[in-house]
Amino acid sequence: MGRVAADAGRAAPGSHGTLGHVPAVQIAANLAFINWTVLTGLAVGSFAAVALGRLRTDATRGYLGFTATCAVLLALLAIASDGALPAAPSGGPVTVDPTWDGPRRAALWAFAAIAAAYVITIARGRRAPALAIAGVGAAGAVLAAGALSWGGPPLGVALLFVQLAVLAAATGGVWAAMILGHWYLVTPRLAEAPLVLFSRLLMGVVTVQLGLFVVWVATGAGPAGVAGLGALTGTWALFVWLRLIVGIAFPLVVTWAAVQTARTRSMESATGLLYINVGTIAAGTILAAGLYFGAGLLV
Repeated sequence: MGRVAADAGRAAPGSHGTLGHVPAVQIAANLAFINWTVLTGLAVGSFAAVALGRLRTDATRGYLGFTATCAVLLALLAIASDGALPAAPSGGPVTVDPTWDGPRRAALWAFAAIAAAYVITIARGRRAPALAIAGVGAAGAVLAAGALSWGGPPLGVALLFVQLAVLAAATGGVWAAMILGHWYLVTPRLAEAPLVLFSRLLMGVVTVQLGLFVVWVATGAGPAGVAGLGALTGTWALFVWLRLIVGIAFPLVVTWAAVQTARTRSMESATGLLYINVGTIAAGTILAAGLYFGAGLLV
């Protein structure tokens, strides 16, 4: 381990030197940033699903309140994770702008407060569209501050914002859909429309991820700038392929199956499929975050 640490210290940022031959170690060294991405994505994505469900579907207040409460708790965990972030990612080509640390944390606190207020609003039976929109806006501010913190130049900031937003939509969306599927098991008379809608939207998000993966790998998007499909054959190829197969392609097929089973009111099957997707999409988010902060790859 001492030899690995010494080699890691000698690897230049953005290079594919000694540390590039131990990508698992490099990913592990950036677990704090991966935790932030997963927890924040779960929080803001599930809150967005609650806002949509409250305003556009007849999902029950019990489900919406429970999921919104989960979003608040996840936001508090994200705040704790943010406070434990190191000064910069370890050994990779990602640059950090520390001037955005304060705004990022302030946005997280604002989001948590609005989400908590929305829980109370749901419990009182009110729709409060203005509060829902404010919560989604605060969620966007959190992701924007993260992109400004770690995106580098303006184009990099824009690309990272898109990545964080799509990861949040997938991770938080599948979490909210899985909880909704479970709700049908204890409240069987619920109409199938909300679960069908959530599953279709999730399938759309994962399809967008597939398209982004193709474009970004072909163009070498990300701080590392590995173009010409080099990400598929280089040192990090195993993790890139896992991101594609486990985190995107497989969830896309499973989500399609969840849509079909939900349409036929096979809610136990739909819920089981969504449970599987929680694990695979979360794994894909972990891989995507690890590849960005560890290798400077957008995938």
